[in-house]
Order: sequence, then structure tokens, then C-alpha cells
Amino acid sequence: MNDQAGRRRARRLAIGTVVVLALAGMNGPWLYRFGTEKYHQYQINKPEYKAENGKWEVVEFPEEYRQNTIHAALLRTGKVLLVAGSGNNQDNFDAKKFDTRIWDPVKGTIKKVPTPSDLFCTGHTQLANGNLLIAGGTKRYEKLKGDVTKAGGLMIVHNENPDKPITLPAGTKFTGKENGRTFVSKDSIIVPRAKKNFDKATGKFLGNTPGIYRVYVEAQKSGEKYATGTQDNYRIQGLAGTDARNTYGIAQKLALDKKDFQGIRDSYEFDPVAERYIKVDPMNEARWYPTLTTLSDGKILSVSGLDDIGQLVPGKNEVFDPKTKKWTYLDKVRQFPTYPALFLMQNGKVFYSGSNAGYGPDNVGRDPGVWDVDTNKFTKLPGLSDPGLMETSGTVLLPPAQDEKFMVVGGGGVGESAQSSNKTRIIDLKADDPKFVDGPTLEKGTRYPSSSILPDDTVLVSGGSEDYRGRGDSNILQARLYHPDTNTFEQVADPLVGRNYHSGSLLLPDGRVMFFGSDSLYSDKANTKPGKFEQRIEIYTPPYLYRDSRPSLSGGPQTIERGDSGTFTSQHASTVKKVRLIRPSASTHVTDVDQRSIALDYKVSGDKITVTVPKNKNLVQSGWYMLFVDDDQGTPSKAQWVKVP
Repeated sequence: MNDQAGRRRARRLAIGTVVVLALAGMNGPWLYRFGTEKYHQYQINKPEYKAENGKWEVVEFPEEYRQNTIHAALLRTGKVLLVAGSGNNQDNFDAKKFDTRIWDPVKGTIKKVPTPSDLFCTGHTQLANGNLLIAGGTKRYEKLKGDVTKAGGLMIVHNENPDKPITLPAGTKFTGKENGRTFVSKDSIIVPRAKKNFDKATGKFLGNTPGIYRVYVEAQKSGEKYATGTQDNYRIQGLAGTDARNTYGIAQKLALDKKDFQGIRDSYEFDPVAERYIKVDPMNEARWYPTLTTLSDGKILSVSGLDDIGQLVPGKNEVFDPKTKKWTYLDKVRQFPTYPALFLMQNGKVFYSGSNAGYGPDNVGRDPGVWDVDTNKFTKLPGLSDPGLMETSGTVLLPPAQDEKFMVVGGGGVGESAQSSNKTRIIDLKADDPKFVDGPTLEKGTRYPSSSILPDDTVLVSGGSEDYRGRGDSNILQARLYHPDTNTFEQVADPLVGRNYHSGSLLLPDGRVMFFGSDSLYSDKANTKPGKFEQRIEIYTPPYLYRDSRPSLSGGPQTIERGDSGTFTSQHASTVKKVRLIRPSASTHVTDVDQRSIALDYKVSGDKITVTVPKNKNLVQSGWYMLFVDDDQGTPSKAQWVKVP
């Protein structure tokens, strides 16, 4: 904490202590509590307090518009897309009740949007045309052991025919050759043809490699007696002749074990002007909890997720071409846990911070490093503190983006662990020998922290919980501003609403920050009362918006090419000290790989400000941005929307 923040903290504590002592000597515990709360409200609403600490306000939608918001993205219209899908609610899923809202934070209007699939736990990213690409979601909710009534699991179907693929409809029956039990497929599949193998030197035929396809199967009837305990080969009912000889299934045990969530292949672009979903080509792999990241060539990388049989996608990553609207596999395989934090670097490679949101082995794909997607080379980065507590951590590209410094915040143990980390870790990827070093510590171990970049180059870090999904009423009602220039935290006003699992934040065009979601397991310290999804939105107004005035910004071009300049008008041009181009957020599970703040060179002449966009396409990815100017007090203008083609 810097000296100024320390003095402020001491002053706030001193004031609070005087009040507490005075009230304690009056009329006992009730008046003590009542008076303390009333005084607190008085204090936090004083102009001088807000000018130093900012202010939090709760936005509660009319009941008919409330939903369990899981995903949020700022659209180029200035409105916010709020996506729930089924909202982690099995009843909604069974009823095919999938929700999306569009909220205008300026006008306060809310609109319901038809939602075509269950986009609960989808992936998303901003596209160059201003649309939001959304891919993946939920095909099936998990079933805990004890709730599973029919034995089931993975069937690997083999096709040894090199001349044609085999199509098997949903409902195909597989009968074990040894165990005699019959299982039924849940989906239609196409098993690719076998591959002929030849010796390259001699041309000699070496045999066929069967084509394979995975499908989820279930027993026809409920009960333990229909489960299997060992591997078996399965004949496929309905096939005859050569098809019957060439096509068969192999499965390990098919049991009443827990069944994980299953993903979908569906992909959409959300059009912010038409305010509707537009279906595009589905992914090759079904994915639940995937990350989407823009690559150097403008294509979108889709990584990880649980597939359509509830298993982690085995490193089969793919890219979406915005021009053709098609998905294609990468040549090589690389596996990550779900929702990995992946950021495009200025050299065109991808930085993986180690942050992730859950599913996957604890010993595969969790080391941070730099990934050359073209060659599939992965270079590990050393120095990470609490390396086993990276699940549910947050990662942010510190402003300005040109410095290529990242901060990893908090985190917890793999799965339903009670462990959490109070560490922040900083890495400078421009250093000759990049390695993580510890930044300032958090007051408490923190899972699910939200981090939003502000136009004045600070980062708002808020929320989270000490335990998995806020168990034990462990939500952290604290907020800090991180100052990259001094590597310090500054305490600001405390949020009013706890935020843990299924929460996130994003910067609005007027310089405020919006917080959404939270999905506690329990609502009490004893973990006896079921939690309730937090449907309220909360807005934080930073201290810089409680100063006397803010610089104006108007006019100027709507489009600026990389390397080119654009001129804007400001009545306060002479006071401008920095210009920032900030990419709008697309946030879920405290994973937001889109947000970045780019410093722009500028010149001032009278009431004109001419700004220049950097040339590096990896630094300034194509798309829509918010352009802010900051005055000599650090107060930002309202944003002007600018497109970089």
C-alpha cells in the first residue's frame, strides 16, 4: 500500500474508532449497531469520501427481467449483453428456458433476447466487425453419484473399412460380447473410414488404422446389475455383412459413477445492432467451459472445454475464420484445463498465465508459459508462487498494453478445495529472461477475484471468496485499486454485494465498472442453507468521477487504420495528459482475455487532439475500441467508439 493510501486508511480507522467508542457508551448493543450502520451510510455518501474512495450502487432489475447472469460483454453500442442460458438451473434446462438480456446502463432499459441454445458456460470474444462470437454451451447437466440411475459412459466406435464412413443414428444398441449387456447411444454419429498405411520407402502396405468416434451410451434399464466393471468389445445391432464385421465398439467400465457436464458444438455471432443471435458453422468439438482468443491472423482460437460425453477435450484445438464462418482443427494437439487464460502477445505468440476455472487433471496443462501456436512449441515460465493454487485465479494485462506486463491475482486449489492464495504475481514478458515475481499481497486468500482496467491506468480488483463458491459465508467485501507505476494496492470503498463463482466485471464507456453474478453453494457460515444466485448488478463509480469536472471529447473519425491518426475535439485539450484505447470486455468465470488498454501518441493544437494508433496488429487487434482522454488530475472523458479495421 502506498503512503497516501496508508494515511487515508489510518484516517478512516481513526474516525471509525471514535464513533464506535461514542456509541458504545450510549444505549447498549442495539443502538451501537444501528448507530454504527447509520453513521457508515452517512460517511460513505459524503462528497469528500466519494472523491477518495468512490461509491458502489446496486441495480436491481424489475422481476420479469432478472436472470442468473453467467456471461457479460460490452457491445459497441454501449449496451451490455447479459447471458444466462439456463443459468446453472436444471429446471430451466429441462424446460429449455434459456435467457439473454440487453441492458442500457445509461437509459436503464432492459430487453429480452431470444436465446437459441443453452449458452450456459459458453466461450466468447469480440470480433473485428463488432459482433460477439459465442461458441459452446451445455448439452447435459452433471449428475452426482447417487443421482445416476442408469449405468453409462464412453463407447469408442471403430470402423475398419477404408472405403467408407459409417453412420449410426441415436438409439443405436451396443451389446457386449463377454458381458452380454446392451447399451444405447444418445447421439447420431459418423465414424470416419479407416486410414491405409504404407511404408514411404518401399510402398509396402502396412495395414489399416481404424477410424474412431466417441459416443456416450447408457444402459436400457436402471440398476446396478446393468453396470459393467471391465473392458469389453461390443457388437452393433442393426449392421449386417461387411459393415457388421468392420464396425464395433470398445468400452471400459460403464457404471453408475458421477456424470460430468456435456458440451455443445453450436456457434453464433451476436449482432449488437440487430440485437440477435446469428447461427454460424458449429465447432468440430463440443465444448463446455472453452476459452476463445483472437490470433495474429484475426482468426479465433477455441481451446479446452468438456465435450459431448463429458470428458475434457483431449487437446484438439480449432480456429474460426470470420471470413468463411468455418472452424478447422489445428494440426497439433495441446491440452489445457477449462477456461484457460490465453492472451495474444505482441510477437504473435500466446501467453498462458496458468489461470483457469476448473475441470482437467491437476498435472496436465497447468504450467504457465508462452505458446507458439504455429509450431506448437510451449516454453514454460518460472517463478510462479502458489503454483498449485491457480484454479479460479484472475489474470489481467496491465496498462498500458505496450509494456506487456501481466498480473495474476489470487486463486485456489484444484476442484472443491478450501485452499486459496493471497498472492499477486507479476511477469514482464519483454524482459530478457521473463519470470514471475510477487506483487503486493491481498488481505485474504481470494478465489474468483474480478479485475477491470480503468482509463487512468489503474486496475480495480474486487470481490471473490476465501473458500470454494463462498462456502462458510467467505465472500470478500473489499476492493482495491492497483497502481502499476508503483506496484501498490490502494484501498477504496467496499462493495455491497458478495461475488464468487459465476461472477465478473467490465468497464463501461462512462468510466464506471459493472459487476454481475455470484453463485454461492450456501448462504450461511454453517453451510446448512442453500445459496441463492445473485441476480443484482452492482456499479462502482471510481474516485475520478467525483472531481469537479471531466474533459470533454467529441467529433473525430469513427475508423482509424493502424499507423494512422485521427483528430478529436476537446474544450479541455490543453489539460490532456494521456490517451487510451481500451478494448471492450467479454467476461465469464473471472476470465476476460479481451480487455486491454493501449497507450496512444497524441498532439494538441488549440481544442484539437490528434491521436495515432500503433502499427502492431497483435497489440491493436482489429475491432471496436473505447477511446478515452485523461486530464492532468487523472480524470477520464466519456469514451468515443473507434473502429480499427
